[in-house]
Amino acid sequence: MNDHELAGLLARQTGLLLLEARQKAFAEGKSGKQVQDLGDRLSHEYLVQKLSELRPDDAVLSEEGVDDLERLRTERTWIVDPLDGTRDYGYPDSREWAVHVALVVEGQPQAAAVSIPADNRLFGTNQTPFHIPPARNEPIVITSRSQWGDAEEVAHAIGGVAVACGSAGYKAMAVVSGAVDVYVHPSGLYEWDTCAPAAVAESAGFDVSGVDGGPLNFNKPRPVVAGLLISRPEYTERVKEALRW
Repeated sequence: MNDHELAGLLARQTGLLLLEARQKAFAEGKSGKQVQDLGDRLSHEYLVQKLSELRPDDAVLSEEGVDDLERLRTERTWIVDPLDGTRDYGYPDSREWAVHVALVVEGQPQAAAVSIPADNRLFGTNQTPFHIPPARNEPIVITSRSQWGDAEEVAHAIGGVAVACGSAGYKAMAVVSGAVDVYVHPSGLYEWDTCAPAAVAESAGFDVSGVDGGPLNFNKPRPVVAGLLISRPEYTERVKEALRW
């Protein structure tokens, strides 16, 4: 199994684990907060265990793990978000959460996958060729619920509308799937929020950068990036102008 296949397998299997755990927990009467905590723990433990078995010489950086910085001395590092969108996972009917799995070598993703478990969808860097759907008459810009201002400016610049939802992976894959046209997050994000979604989107032919216009680099001592932009190529320059790059 190559790294692309492994990323996809782990993202899918973790998503199935999370779906089953959520259904069972709510059936047992657990609260939303208990479900969130359970999902974070189970998904992290599963991913770490599987990577230790299947790629024992690689390092792991996980949102739910302890970062001992050993990854900086390792050639290959898996950057994972076992449950992206934990808050939404705590609602029984929410679809807006994801699983991120990416392998980084020398600062750049080499393989990645994003699972949207509630929609039974898996996106990966080995899914070729991607087909970018035709542009719609009124483009849609998606952003986080707390980031409306910049997204509205971008939407105005390209003659579209702005919408918001949870989970970086869910929003990024909305662009890849053609459901929306631009994803902009104008403030900083952690690497586990962005690494796998950015890698999958770029491999699918979309323009990807930090919100400052610069390239994204990963596995840094402080694992943060300067926001995230994922755009259909025909909108990228106007989006950059709207963000005053």
